Amino acid sequence: MALMNMVSALNLAMDDAMREDDTVVLLGQDIGVDEGVFRVTAKLLERYGDRRVIDTPLAEGAIVGGAIGMSIYGLRPVAEMQFSGFAYQGFHQVEQHMSRFRNRTRGRFGIPMVIRMPYGGGIRAVEHHSESREAYYAHTPGIQMVIPSGPRNARALLLESIRHPDPVIFFEPKAVYRLFKEEVPDEPEAMPLGKAQVVREGTDITFIAYGAMMRPALEAADDLADVDNVSVEVVDLLTVSPMDTETIVGSVSKTGRCVVIHEGPRHCGIGAEVVARIVENALTDLEAPVRRLTGYDVQFPYFARERAFLPNAERIIHAARDVLEFQC
Repeated sequence: MALMNMVSALNLAMDDAMREDDTVVLLGQDIGVDEGVFRVTAKLLERYGDRRVIDTPLAEGAIVGGAIGMSIYGLRPVAEMQFSGFAYQGFHQVEQHMSRFRNRTRGRFGIPMVIRMPYGGGIRAVEHHSESREAYYAHTPGIQMVIPSGPRNARALLLESIRHPDPVIFFEPKAVYRLFKEEVPDEPEAMPLGKAQVVREGTDITFIAYGAMMRPALEAADDLADVDNVSVEVVDLLTVSPMDTETIVGSVSKTGRCVVIHEGPRHCGIGAEVVARIVENALTDLEAPVRRLTGYDVQFPYFARERAFLPNAERIIHAARDVLEFQC
């Protein structure tokens, strides 16, 4: 196994896919010669040529629409949006065509394509470069919505997404791109979509998070164990649509208490759906109300205020102690 950061792991996943299947093609602004704004597509133009690694104009609607057409004609395109905040100019293609084609053809044809998007805060960026709007896509029928949290699961989930017969929106937490390294297997490794993962076993309270929020969630779990002798179970959603209700409910039924963490706005966020599923399936197992710890219901602030906006370990610990102290 090699130690890799998330950028290298994602690059490896695309290399794996392109090597095993010559219908896999990449397209996006500056992904070829310039190797992408975060260098995630480094060396792939050199290896596979400009018929499979395609530099496009700055036209998000054309990138998504072109990828849809490629899919219909038998290719497996992986399209890149430079930042998720630039993808709205192509959202009409996502909603009106990409998500509907399986239903429109009464199940005869799928759209085997992936749209990769760096998302989220934490890199001191300007407007349109830091928001977390995964709920838009998770709410849209016909789309798989995947958000890895580390190098190894990023490689495995992207490879599975490229192989998937239906469209996948793949959000990449750019704050984690080069934050840490993990061992990544030398041989291709895939993980099933729609499955969450218990990354830390516990008995007293459950933390449910995904993407970049897994780091502060695990940090808070360590601190609570060391300082308060609290056993925290941590669940990484990995796929927010379809959502793994079984793993969520199984964990909360065991611990009886839960904090859900995400950096997107609170109102109608992914956390609300998680809480709804807990209430529908594990209400009688709860010892306290489920707490959501999220970004605020405002536009993502400029970099001088982004630390105050993003959930951190301190805020998670405070929320957890409130839940642990709750008495009926």
